[in-house]
Amino acid sequence: MIRKTRSRLSGKFRNKAEKIISRKLCGNFDVNGCMQNEKIKTKYDDIELSEFRELIIGKIRAAREELLALTSSLMENNANGADDTAGKTLEDGSAALEKESVNQLAARQKKFIEQLEAAIRRIENKTYGICRETGKLIQRERLMAVPHTTLSMEAKLKQAS
Repeated sequence: MIRKTRSRLSGKFRNKAEKIISRKLCGNFDVNGCMQNEKIKTKYDDIELSEFRELIIGKIRAAREELLALTSSLMENNANGADDTAGKTLEDGSAALEKESVNQLAARQKKFIEQLEAAIRRIENKTYGICRETGKLIQRERLMAVPHTTLSMEAKLKQAS
């Protein structure tokens, strides 16, 4: 059970005391809920951008290796394709389906590499990490998970709804 206590301060003094206590506990906030003395970060500094660059370059390397494996897989399937037309079977259909699936994976991988390269260009222009919809800084955690993103979570959620 919480006991209600009365303050011995009255009227004007109680309000002033409450203001002083709330400032010490909460700080001075402006209309947007931000600290008045706190600067809002609008872009990442060069050190952070170089960290993102290294992450993206590693992802580009891995993506290119995977694309190379996919394209070599397609080449092997073409080289091993049966030239004889006798006996078109279900196996031929499944081979064609697998080839189409690998083609789709290769196309997606190419698009991913292009998006990563565009992220590198944004780093060079020092616009990396700025949401294209809201103009606000994209959270570092989001950029680490999806380094080619151009939308903050706020903009992405608006887009989804």
